[in-house]
Amino acid sequence: MTTAATRRSDRRISPVFVGLLAVTSVTGWATWTGFAARPGVAVFLFVTAAWIVSLCLHEYAHARTALHSGDISVGAKGYLTLNPLKYTHALLSIVLPVIFLIMGGIGLPGGAVFIERGRIRGRWRQSLISAAGPLTNVLFAVVCTAPFWLHALDGVPAEFQFALALLGLLQVTAAILNFLPVPGLDGYGVIEPWLPYGVKRQVEPFAPFGLLVVFAVLGIPSVGGAFFDGINSVLNALGIDDLHSACGWELYRFWRPAPEGCVSP
Repeated sequence: MTTAATRRSDRRISPVFVGLLAVTSVTGWATWTGFAARPGVAVFLFVTAAWIVSLCLHEYAHARTALHSGDISVGAKGYLTLNPLKYTHALLSIVLPVIFLIMGGIGLPGGAVFIERGRIRGRWRQSLISAAGPLTNVLFAVVCTAPFWLHALDGVPAEFQFALALLGLLQVTAAILNFLPVPGLDGYGVIEPWLPYGVKRQVEPFAPFGLLVVFAVLGIPSVGGAFFDGINSVLNALGIDDLHSACGWELYRFWRPAPEGCVSP
């Protein structure tokens, strides 16, 4: 019997995602070669497209893990096609993270694949489904920062280094924020299956506001400063110095003049 999860059309990669990969590749090439007349524009397009690709793979990881854990409905919902337009809340998963990127260079965690938890077998699988998304961000962070901690940057154009540094910053930020044990975030989803039923019922109404609370707390200067100091410490440990990440952010904001040290002569 053919199920929603086994139909090939439910697993076929979406042209939308292929288009995002194409934009990432072309603008990455333009950033590397200096083909673009304004390097900041190329960096902006490259980082934005690559960031959206990572968001799609984040949600795909949730869905794919859920499929193998018993929720065969994810195929019929289009979650296995990597099409961001199929998400339950495309605004929360794609639009808002991109807006926050443009406004402040922070990796806002999205989240909008609806998993039918009643189909999932066992608490460990429930936790793994929630962890799969941010673990994808961890993997992306490793890939983006590998040239830095492997000391493999000889011959790599400065603008491309700065773009990779910014992508690494976004992935590290998204992973850390997602793993916070706050209702509505993946970190809470990891521990939720192990909580008493009464606690889960009390916390449930606050889940839609969890991310807002996180950003309100980060708005407190002492807390926000400590958080971003921690992000910079992680990046420094991965070989990315403050100059690389700062120049990545300055180039990304192509509508503003970039400092001299952030642009090749």
